[in-house]
Amino acid sequence: MFKITTDSTTDLPIEYLKEHNVECMPISYILDGVTYGRDRELDWKEFYSMMRNEGKMPTTSQINPAEAKEYFEQYIKTDKEILHVAFSSGLSGTYNNVRLAAQEVMEEHPDCRIVVLDSLSASLGEGLFVHKAVKLRDEGRTLDETAEWLTENTQNLVHVFTVDDLFHLHRGGRVSRAAAIVGTLVSIKPKLHVDSEGHLIVIDKVRGRKKSLNALVDYMEEKIGSRLQENRDDCVFISHGDALEDAEYVRDRVRERLGMEHFLISHIGPTIGAHSGPGTIALFFMGESR
Repeated sequence: MFKITTDSTTDLPIEYLKEHNVECMPISYILDGVTYGRDRELDWKEFYSMMRNEGKMPTTSQINPAEAKEYFEQYIKTDKEILHVAFSSGLSGTYNNVRLAAQEVMEEHPDCRIVVLDSLSASLGEGLFVHKAVKLRDEGRTLDETAEWLTENTQNLVHVFTVDDLFHLHRGGRVSRAAAIVGTLVSIKPKLHVDSEGHLIVIDKVRGRKKSLNALVDYMEEKIGSRLQENRDDCVFISHGDALEDAEYVRDRVRERLGMEHFLISHIGPTIGAHSGPGTIALFFMGESR
């Protein structure tokens, strides 16, 4: 049985990672002059409190090849076959750095094999990609069979989300400062997705928080389309930026409208949360297409 590894942008709960024997490479971030991620951790509620109440603005980095190599060298001590699910290449250089590290490790250790997949996904979208890999592995699929299925279905993994504060999108270059100011004044909430190349794209704007949450479910109903029946027993993933009640509201609307019963809800970790901000709600599922 092969090993599954990923990075901390998956936003999967620690309990899930432990239960399913998934190793996670932490991605560092800096908040208030302190570096967190690898050797030091910050409670996620405190992280969002510092952003929301103190106006602290975190910055993030990416896993460099040396760090990734170090992690792989630890993993191959017990597992000679590894499938690594990486953060979208459309949002970070982490995928390419991890790929380079894997090549170097395999050259130095010819008895091991590491397959690095670009999930073209983020947050629990990447987490859902990992979840699919776990299920296939546990069903007895080989490394190659699992990697092939994931590659063939990457474009069916749908992301849709909304943010509560446009200024975080402005900092990331997704909207202009003027749009952030005007949008905030009239309570405009953007609807975004991750496109076929793994980029973050604004696809619509809705006025009001509740309407923006309902718009996520509208989008899911549209995108799941003919796959609803076959995917009805799938697990729908929902992540939130310290906004659990809103995440549960979206869960309840999905349950009412689509009849789906299995959900995983988790908070958005600091690496993604640094860019999306408090109040973000994201919905992930397998659909007809992105």
